[in-house]
Amino acid sequence: MLTLTVNGRERRFDGDPSMPLLWYLRDVLGLTGTKYGCGVAVCGACTVHVDGEAARACMTAMADVAGRAVVTIEGLSAEGTHPVQVAWREVNAPQCGYCQSGQIMQAAALLASTPRPTDAQVDDAMSGVLCRCGTYQRIRAAIALAAGGAR
Repeated sequence: MLTLTVNGRERRFDGDPSMPLLWYLRDVLGLTGTKYGCGVAVCGACTVHVDGEAARACMTAMADVAGRAVVTIEGLSAEGTHPVQVAWREVNAPQCGYCQSGQIMQAAALLASTPRPTDAQVDDAMSGVLCRCGTYQRIRAAIALAAGGAR
């Protein structure tokens, strides 16, 4: 039996400790905002926060999150008022929307550690989250807006 905190609530898990966190979040807890993309941690659609840092839930085993705090897109802000979520809406960043929870979680982790990132820091942090629609310019604008900069 392992315990972890998901979106501020303590949870217990007594299944296979090698099970990916993504399946626990989606299939056990019903938190479907975190998406399955590639399954090998290269597309970033499954990005969540583990102890405040961006992590790919598809490649994070349940054993790796024992005793740790996990935040999903549902837990970032229950009302959708996190600055990154607000900026996302302001610049109309999503197109199809599939990757957006991963994009938002990656951007929120970046801004938590680097409140005023340079363009190079944004490129580096966001390079692992792919958008099939190519909305990268709007995503960059949203990050700049959330960081307090201009669009």
